[in-house]
Amino acid sequence: MSGVTFETQRAALADVVAIPVTPFAEDGSVARDTHRALLRRLLDAGITTLTPNGNTGEFYALTPEERRLVAELTVAEAGDRAVILAGVGHDLPTAIASARHARDLGARMVMVHQPVHPYISAAGWVDYHRAIAESVPGLGVVPYIRDDRLPGARLAELADHCPNVVGVKYAVPDAARFAAFARDAGLDRFVWVAGLAEPYAPSYFSAGATGFTSGLVNVAPAVSLTMREALRTGDYPAAMKVWEQIRRFEELRAAHGSAHNVTVVKEALAALGLCRGEVRPPSGQLPEDERAEVAAIVAGWSL
Repeated sequence: MSGVTFETQRAALADVVAIPVTPFAEDGSVARDTHRALLRRLLDAGITTLTPNGNTGEFYALTPEERRLVAELTVAEAGDRAVILAGVGHDLPTAIASARHARDLGARMVMVHQPVHPYISAAGWVDYHRAIAESVPGLGVVPYIRDDRLPGARLAELADHCPNVVGVKYAVPDAARFAAFARDAGLDRFVWVAGLAEPYAPSYFSAGATGFTSGLVNVAPAVSLTMREALRTGDYPAAMKVWEQIRRFEELRAAHGSAHNVTVVKEALAALGLCRGEVRPPSGQLPEDERAEVAAIVAGWSL
């Protein structure tokens, strides 16, 4: 696949990389029509990169059948309006099967979730990602890095073997470490995506990121796009105005080790009448006072 340049995929990563929620019906199943309506709302707002089966989509709480369904619904709804970056992970055969399923649907990229194995090694990290990347050589591959012990040189080693590793979702909450890691791996070699969303986007963009993930975008796509435009033009004061606007919302998501990260987003969507607020264990519901606060924040955004 040496002739593949992955330009479309690289451009899609240098943008708002939306992580859609997975809405549930009253019986607990995936609410298909609601899911497509939420995706349509993102597309209509101008979002052009979608990540089905990301953490905001409750990846680890979905069954294998549901993960396939979410990918299928996303590709079907997006058509040619967005580039699909499908989340894959778990054991290696499952991750490879998911990547091939995404490829067969028409997804252009896969995001490989940070392995949750308790005994992960740097060499094993390379082997895991290499096996997935080699199984879908025509797809762009984006490692999701949450491990602050991984050296940048290991990512460069992976890309030496697999030229389809074109971007990185970097989600270690340390801007100085990100700057060093990106330069050790190759700043211009990959598209660097700030994987901790809008709160970290300004600091990570200042160090070389050109895209950022977003769960907030489910609620307020225009807000995320406003930050994107500010960062693209290097207008950090304007980006920080957006940062201030969303600060409390994102603080609620990050509290208690991000216990309510998805819950806050779904609660906001419920306050707007767009989907039910339920999340699956091990996520949990918000206390009543925080539910009211989320509703008040969203009302203040005039969505």
